[in-house]
Amino acid sequence: MTPGGGGPMKDCEYSQISTHSSSPMESPHKKKKIPARRKWEVFPGRNKFFCNGRIMMARQTGVFYLTLVLILVTSGLFFAFDCPYLAVKITPAIPVVGGILFFFVMGTLLRTSFSDPGVLPRATPDEAADLERQIGNAEDIANGTSSGGYRPPPRTREVIINGQTVKLKYCFTCKIFRPPRASHCSLCDNCVERFDHHCPWVGNCVGKRNYRFFYMFILSLSFLTVFIFAFVITHVILRSQQTGFLNALKDSPASVLEAVVCFFSVWSIVGLSGFHTYLISSNQTTNEDIKGSWSNKRGKENYNPYSYGNIITNCCAALCGPISPSLIDRRGFIQPDTPQPAAPTNGITMYGATQSQSNMAAATPLLQSEPSLTSEELPLPGKTTLGAPCATLSLGQPTPPSSMPNLTSETVLTDMIPLKEEHDGHQFLTPEEAPSPPGMLSTGSPITHSHTLHVLSLASQDSLHEDSVRGLVKLSSV
Repeated sequence: MTPGGGGPMKDCEYSQISTHSSSPMESPHKKKKIPARRKWEVFPGRNKFFCNGRIMMARQTGVFYLTLVLILVTSGLFFAFDCPYLAVKITPAIPVVGGILFFFVMGTLLRTSFSDPGVLPRATPDEAADLERQIGNAEDIANGTSSGGYRPPPRTREVIINGQTVKLKYCFTCKIFRPPRASHCSLCDNCVERFDHHCPWVGNCVGKRNYRFFYMFILSLSFLTVFIFAFVITHVILRSQQTGFLNALKDSPASVLEAVVCFFSVWSIVGLSGFHTYLISSNQTTNEDIKGSWSNKRGKENYNPYSYGNIITNCCAALCGPISPSLIDRRGFIQPDTPQPAAPTNGITMYGATQSQSNMAAATPLLQSEPSLTSEELPLPGKTTLGAPCATLSLGQPTPPSSMPNLTSETVLTDMIPLKEEHDGHQFLTPEEAPSPPGMLSTGSPITHSHTLHVLSLASQDSLHEDSVRGLVKLSSV
């Protein structure tokens, strides 16, 4: 370095570190488009759904398919082998009446099996938490941990219906107090309004919304079974009068199979129809009748509060009243969750304003604060303060430590004192006047990884010859 020459220190200029990367960047908040889902897809109960949620059944549907097979096979054999002979020998009205009964039975069966029986929706997390908090407060009062003399039962509530006290039980699965006449089905894992029973023959629960169709199914099936059995016997008798009994059985073997199936099933079907006729006339459910909840006599203490006191009125209320809408809205759409940031998929490191690199710049001591100056180390005119930001040095021209021993005191003074004067010529800002480069001293805008490493290397090199420079300056001042 020569006096008056343009050394590295004289020609250094302030270089602002660019915080923008030339490489393409992906937006970290790119929203994923989540397809809309329907409520039946996340339904918590043990049910099957078909036709985009239009059909709702229990998971155990094996017995239901057996019911279908028995009805279809028996009716098909009757229409194929018995009806042609009976239509000629007796009347053509027989296959017509049989067809009407068959379609009515199938329609009511499918309507019972494929519909919502009256499932009650489960409590949302907020509702469940609020209800648990209310129950907890009631239990504290009951245990004497809270002031007051009121002691409510912890998991039941009482309502008055037509002068009769009815207890509402708490369901630990659905997190609700079940309304009157509702019960939790252990097979479907749902609380069902006006729960009657779970029928495996129809593959569904029987409740408020499908009870009338269930009753019409078993009633019409009773008529169809009796109809088929009666005319199958008539067919065999007419044939046996012409060719004999054994020949009649050989000529129409399907009639024997139909008679056997109808004979063993008619008793249970007819008996079930009669039992539910009694329940409808007294406005009870199977669940209430088995438990013996109510008495049919109005004068007793446990009289049925749901009965109208008249058979016709009870039947009209059960069979002719309006059908309540479904409460679970199984085909409704679920509100989409908050979109999550999309992770980059091309494997390129993202530079620029990223949170991780901002934290790196904030955690670097050399980029956060400056060393304090003592009274012995006051800056001289034209002396570059070593505690100043490292960006005042030219990033591309670091001063090698090996050149420092060759410097003399005169050379240092002649090179460093005119430096201030020459800086006025080309408008160079001192470290104290220079604005803080964005991304170095603040954590709002991060710096790139390569520039960070370069600045740290310059700081380490300056620290090696700091003592030698300081000693030379003090020697020249003396």
